[in-house]
Amino acid sequence: MSKNFDVIVIGGGPGGYIGAIRAAQLGFSTACIDEWKNAAGGPAPGGTCTNVGCIPSKALLQSSEHYEQAAHHFADHGIGLKDLSIDVKKMLGRKETVVKQNNEGILYLFKKNKVAFFHGRGSFVKAVDGGWEIAVGEEVLTAKQVIVATGSSARALPQAPFDEEMVLSNDGALRLGAVPKKLALIGSGVIGLEMGSVWRRLGAEVTVLEALPTFLGAVDEQIAKEAHKAFTKQGLKIELGVQVGDVKVGKKGAHSQVTVAYTDAKGAAHKLDADRLIVSIGRVPNTTGLNAEAVGLKLDERGAIVVDDECRTNLPGVWAVGDVVRGPMLAHKAEEEGVAVAERMAGQHGHVNFNTIPWVIYTSPEIAWVGQTEQQLKAAGRAYKAGTFPFMANGRARALGDTTGMVKFLADAASDEILGVHIVGPMASELIAEAVVAMEFRASSEDIARICHAHPSLSEATKEAALAVDKRTLNF
Repeated sequence: MSKNFDVIVIGGGPGGYIGAIRAAQLGFSTACIDEWKNAAGGPAPGGTCTNVGCIPSKALLQSSEHYEQAAHHFADHGIGLKDLSIDVKKMLGRKETVVKQNNEGILYLFKKNKVAFFHGRGSFVKAVDGGWEIAVGEEVLTAKQVIVATGSSARALPQAPFDEEMVLSNDGALRLGAVPKKLALIGSGVIGLEMGSVWRRLGAEVTVLEALPTFLGAVDEQIAKEAHKAFTKQGLKIELGVQVGDVKVGKKGAHSQVTVAYTDAKGAAHKLDADRLIVSIGRVPNTTGLNAEAVGLKLDERGAIVVDDECRTNLPGVWAVGDVVRGPMLAHKAEEEGVAVAERMAGQHGHVNFNTIPWVIYTSPEIAWVGQTEQQLKAAGRAYKAGTFPFMANGRARALGDTTGMVKFLADAASDEILGVHIVGPMASELIAEAVVAMEFRASSEDIARICHAHPSLSEATKEAALAVDKRTLNF
């Protein structure tokens, strides 16, 4: 006997659980299926983001930042410490507590919003009158509408599959039981830089191998150069334009090593020995086990579910959101799509503006941006004005002892509409929100320049960068 719902959501990550909650709020009887398990085998909704991504990585970044501050910067404040140490087991335990709190929070939200939760892997069975049959374990559910939100998985190197002990994805990188003496990273994207930063702060010698000839190619070039300079100064060794060859994994144990053969940008051959290797070369849509072929759900050449601009698939009543479809693989993008789809089901006009989705890299300094980069504007032949303001001229940044970086505004040369805002520096992840709001309302740089910002605050750098577009900064 099947259980009937108006909406079934397959996947309980940011896109799935948020979409399910919004659907329930709109009056739909809603079920959410998710297969993540905690250490005890119980449900752990929240997807990659909560379990092995955004949330645990931020917990470790915070812990490692405290350690680095204590080791290298507390003395500047007159704070003396003796016999500083790091208890990695306790640090990982705190991370697991943070993850568990988020898992339990999602289960509470399901209960609060009357979303039925099913623990297991959801897969299509067949079309039925007016809807779809979905299997989860031994149960069969039916619904008129289905949202697929199954997320993504780490992409492996063909010559070095993940074993999560020596060759690590983001999952294994978050569970290292001790600080490796030497850590190799392939890929200098968000995950690579964040994990590299965690273990570098705790004492690892970190080498990053990047195939692209430029560092952070998606980031505004001026901001990327500033970040590269900061990371290099901190001790991250970053090699660009490399071609990775054989990867040899020694026998597992206390003294085992991974050896990576590669050629540098000039064609010279090298071998890099490391205690552990983190591979961070992107992610692939997760459609394994969905049984898409049985119902004719269309996938593209990457394995992503094909959708239109409103997240509709080729099947009636079936939608897909988040990492499993086109667009940036970002948790907040998935959330926006989940809400938009639920509202479209209810006949409303769900809205997702890809041009104002913020990006953040939670390193130190943090990197955040929204809108177009300077190189994109140049390539498009669009006339623009630029304004920058350095944190070294910001009073709050000086008081914090963190003056690395800048805020950069890009505005249309004629209308002054803000086209992009790029930040590298302290709390960039929080500062970028003002720029997102401004761009959603199609504000001009003059609008930000005329708004009163609290003093002393880091946000004053945003105001000053907006003033710089018109070459009238007040504090630099």
